[in-house]
Amino acid sequence: MKDILTKELDLIKQDLINMSDHLYHHPELGDQEYESMKLLSDYLNKQGFEVQTGLVGRPTAFKATYEGKKTGPKIAYLAEYDALPGVGHGCGHNLIGTMSVGAAVTLSKQIDQIGGSVVVLGTPAEETNGAKVPMSDEGIFTDIDAAMIVHPSDLSYESGESLAMDAIQFAFTGKASHAAASPEKGINALDSVIQLFNGVNAIREHVTSDVRIHGIISEGGQAANVVPDYAVAQFYVRAKERDYLNEVVDKVHNIAKGAALMTGATLEISNYELSYDNMITNKALSNAFNQNLQQVSGKAVLPAKQSYGSIDMGNVSQVVPAIHPYIGFGEEGLIAHTQEFADKTITDEGHQTLTNGALSLALTGYDLLTDEALFQSIQQEFNNK
Repeated sequence: MKDILTKELDLIKQDLINMSDHLYHHPELGDQEYESMKLLSDYLNKQGFEVQTGLVGRPTAFKATYEGKKTGPKIAYLAEYDALPGVGHGCGHNLIGTMSVGAAVTLSKQIDQIGGSVVVLGTPAEETNGAKVPMSDEGIFTDIDAAMIVHPSDLSYESGESLAMDAIQFAFTGKASHAAASPEKGINALDSVIQLFNGVNAIREHVTSDVRIHGIISEGGQAANVVPDYAVAQFYVRAKERDYLNEVVDKVHNIAKGAALMTGATLEISNYELSYDNMITNKALSNAFNQNLQQVSGKAVLPAKQSYGSIDMGNVSQVVPAIHPYIGFGEEGLIAHTQEFADKTITDEGHQTLTNGALSLALTGYDLLTDEALFQSIQQEFNNK
């Protein structure tokens, strides 16, 4: 089957390269990926996929479906195509989007014979306000049996874990006054923020080692001789599992409330970005993909890296068997979110990574649709998580 799918992929290989390079040269930030979304979804439509746009109230989200003539599992490939400020596709989302499109089109050529269906979900704004979160919450994955995405990296790594994350804003309102002439008449909102930071630092000793809490003061006053009447701090709070993260977040909320009490300020707590759940890799699905990637690339797939970041694919993994592996350029030490990483995506090595990733995803999808034992093991593992 590898040879058959390879021939199918070869027929669209140049299309995929052209699309990926176009995305590189025309980067769009999260929820602004109008041209990127149109490029990918129009191509899928021309390949026989039925396309819906504007999912979950996000104009640049889409769902492209190819229904086979026979019943069977439904496989989803997830596409990202948002860029970063300054460095464009420094995270390689131009490759991610086209790898998933390439895998889906390649697999669709066999669907009518083997049964099942294949879906591409266009998921905007992974870097900021990931659309996979509302997609997971609002039932987009209800009829999906497995979800896959592959991310470029320096080397290839197995799908692993990520931290659950809440993005919390603390806005303190005090009372302005002349800081020298009448300080006793003011309520210093910035002091509340400072006490919040002190309190957060104090609990670091009393949380598990996986917890990460890091923040900034986004507003802290306008002039040194005016008591600041408004100050804002923004934090990311992360932990290995959602349940424990919720406990830590409660502690941080209480610290903020205490800071407000200490100064007399009022407090408003809100989430300034969507919350991400921890990634739960489906090992059976992961093993199948790893075998295919090793066969296609001829290179080892290394054990998952220790991750202290957060991804919206974590929310997907809570509702459907899922993987988020990494495919390597073959340049150890290459760092993501840099111009060097972005530029790598349009080199010969980047184009080879694109085709290797698309073929590995397609082969894994084929395995799921034709190997009943594999499919059942994936479902059983998910149900027992």
